[in-house]
Amino acid sequence: MTTKLTTAVPRLGDRTLWSTLTCSAYLNHAGIAPLSDPARHAIERVIAESSQRGSLAFGQRVAERERLRSRLASLFGAREAEIALVPNTTYGLGQLALSIPWRSGDRIVVWRGEYPTNVTVFQRAAELFGLSLTFLPGSDLAADGGADLGTLTRELRRGGVRLCAVSAVQFQTGVRAPLAEIAALCHAHGAQLIVDAVQAAGAVPLDVRALGIDYLAAGAHKWLLGADGAGVLYVAAEHQQALRPAITGAMSYTGATDMLFAGPGHLSYERALRADAQVFEGGMFGSVACAAFDASVALILGLGVAEIYRHVNAYLDALEPAFIARGFTSLRLPDAARRSCTLSFRPPATHTAPVLAAALAERGVTCACPDGLLRLTPHWPNNVAELPRILDALDDALTLRA
Repeated sequence: MTTKLTTAVPRLGDRTLWSTLTCSAYLNHAGIAPLSDPARHAIERVIAESSQRGSLAFGQRVAERERLRSRLASLFGAREAEIALVPNTTYGLGQLALSIPWRSGDRIVVWRGEYPTNVTVFQRAAELFGLSLTFLPGSDLAADGGADLGTLTRELRRGGVRLCAVSAVQFQTGVRAPLAEIAALCHAHGAQLIVDAVQAAGAVPLDVRALGIDYLAAGAHKWLLGADGAGVLYVAAEHQQALRPAITGAMSYTGATDMLFAGPGHLSYERALRADAQVFEGGMFGSVACAAFDASVALILGLGVAEIYRHVNAYLDALEPAFIARGFTSLRLPDAARRSCTLSFRPPATHTAPVLAAALAERGVTCACPDGLLRLTPHWPNNVAELPRILDALDDALTLRA
């Protein structure tokens, strides 16, 4: 069996590498991204090699996994030892929620409006360890003239806050959190910052060191353009020794593979835990999902996240006024520095977002409708030449009634 290989040459505004994508305009990368040809062919190659060689192909899978780790470190401005490969955002955040050395009475700060992943894992930690969870108004992040961090400052000054958890980009509105400012406030009051980056990574520049982020998690299947079942967890080196991993496996320990390859006498249950982020990897990994993830991250690095961000926002700049002219209310902030690559609207009073999203899908435009909003999330393959088709589909959909 042979697998066709793709010569991957990514170009902004060119969806050639999505040769099997059937819709006219794909605007739901904040939900689930369609697989590119390079990602699909990487999956096919791994399946073929596993079918042909079984365990003899495993060494190649390990090498590919380490290449992915290196690429993710470059993407986030991290060191390879600070990167763990995990199945999804929830797993990464959950590992940290259970592994921080909590003290009874410690406080965690979260924001209302967050996707549940970035709240529920900390609710569970609060139940297990006797912690206190404080909700801040989500509207603070979208305040006129800049994010209002006054409530956060007051909570930090009250004392006892151990951790603040925030999304880099809010999943409903696309509002971009001021991560550097939040991190600086946290650190000035002895707290740490954990970031759910799944709505940003791959489309919004994120440098964990420059921003002062302590922990970060993201899944591969959205803006990172990978397959579901893969993700990334960042743990700053200065925090690794203090963590107490709650869930470990055979691969969480030093010299874990010696008993498999180094001869007799290496089976041991007393090995030390790894001293880097890989302590959270534990066991066997999803080779197929990692292969797709690796191919996708390579495309993103080839273009550069800053260039992707500029390209997508130029697309949204062209699209936004046309929706407003048709009675939609944009939730995109006027300040360009606070924007992500998400454009969300409240529909006209005569229509609902779920009905409009379904009607657009029938007309070749794929988007989403989280919590009653119409959300459009293009990526670097999208081209402004799509706009007439999108608007034709929208005008047709608007003839319907909820």
